[in-house]
Amino acid sequence: MRGVRSLSVLTAATVLFAVPAATALFAGPAVAQRPESQPLPSIELPAELQRVLTDYEAAWTARDAAGLAALFAPDAFVMAPGMPPRRGRDAIEAYYTGKGGPLSLRALAYGAEGDIGWIIGGYSGGEGMPDGGKFSLTLRRGDDGRWLIVTDMDNGNR
Repeated sequence: MRGVRSLSVLTAATVLFAVPAATALFAGPAVAQRPESQPLPSIELPAELQRVLTDYEAAWTARDAAGLAALFAPDAFVMAPGMPPRRGRDAIEAYYTGKGGPLSLRALAYGAEGDIGWIIGGYSGGEGMPDGGKFSLTLRRGDDGRWLIVTDMDNGNR
């Protein structure tokens, strides 16, 4: 019995010291946190990527669910907070029906290589207003050369 207790103490000590060390090893470099009062700066997008955000804003503001769905690839996903993913233009249009209003999108980062791209940004209810949330768009170039949304994931800042 004494050997079992010693083994338990040794196991507990190993976990107490090894787990934090392993976590630090795999956690990567520390990232300085920016105070909430200092939002990340907007960046300028290339025109073909900016068109995605501009068209999204216009369709959302007009409460145009069909117009919004047309910005997505046929097999795209909408990943809204608190609900299962919606897949395909028909499901996306149904999800967006009845939604919309004033919207301002701003880019924080982007990338593209070949026919795949992405945009990370913030959104608000109007130009110059503080971000109410953030989004991530994954894009794929369509057969006609226009960028289409493959995944749209967003959530609020509160």
